[in-house]
Amino acid sequence: NDGKKAGNNPQTIADAKRCLNALDLTMIGVGSIIGAGIFVMVGQAAALYAGPAVVLSMLLSGICCCFYALCYCELASFIQEGGSAYSYSREAFGMHVAWFVSWNLILEYIFGAAAIAIGWSGYFCSLIKDAGLHVPDEWTVSAFNITELGIERTGGTGNVPAVAIVLLCTALLAVGVEESAKVNNVIVAMKICVLLLFIFGGVWYVKAENYDPFLPPNTGTFGEYGFSGVLRASSVMLFAYIGFDAVSTCAAEAVDPERTIPRGIIGS
Repeated sequence: NDGKKAGNNPQTIADAKRCLNALDLTMIGVGSIIGAGIFVMVGQAAALYAGPAVVLSMLLSGICCCFYALCYCELASFIQEGGSAYSYSREAFGMHVAWFVSWNLILEYIFGAAAIAIGWSGYFCSLIKDAGLHVPDEWTVSAFNITELGIERTGGTGNVPAVAIVLLCTALLAVGVEESAKVNNVIVAMKICVLLLFIFGGVWYVKAENYDPFLPPNTGTFGEYGFSGVLRASSVMLFAYIGFDAVSTCAAEAVDPERTIPRGIIGS
């Protein structure tokens, strides 16, 4: 109401060290996007729902995410705080709605981080197994399992590699935003190189007959092949695009957030 942009609270903005430029923010977004969605969900969506037409599913998801990203760009440039959807809902609807949104965000990051940590643990154990090392099975499974009869012990001690990578990332973040951003840039560059290596290495082994039929007929069940399968796969493939919203949480650490945050979101 006083003519200033919403969210420019000096108590929440001035205390943070502004050290992230547009490239750092873009790399944070790309780092959040490239992961299980690209490496795992593509195969599942193609095999179960859309077949080769999964490329159409990816196109639909990409278009939806473009509009999603534009909304985040406008809100992030107007409300320059690090709370992402929490800050936006607080400014628009008040604290009660923001409280509800914040707990949904916490749940999202808890389950998302847990899934990523477990996935990383599987890759790590597979990698060191190829090198001749073996992680005991009881160190890679949860100590408890939920069944119809209740909570039962599995005999495991917990997923030790998953816990270790979470603690390592936490320690890295505690060192500082600037340092963790540099490490993130290196890791993202490695992930992009892996994807490019896969693309240019595998393009010579593409078999055109695998694309016939491009859109398999529906099996009689909604969402299994046919156009309904393309739509269902697009909802799954959304997981491969999502993650750029993490850029908006860095508004308090961004240099000139009114410009760099939108560039980071669109760039990623």
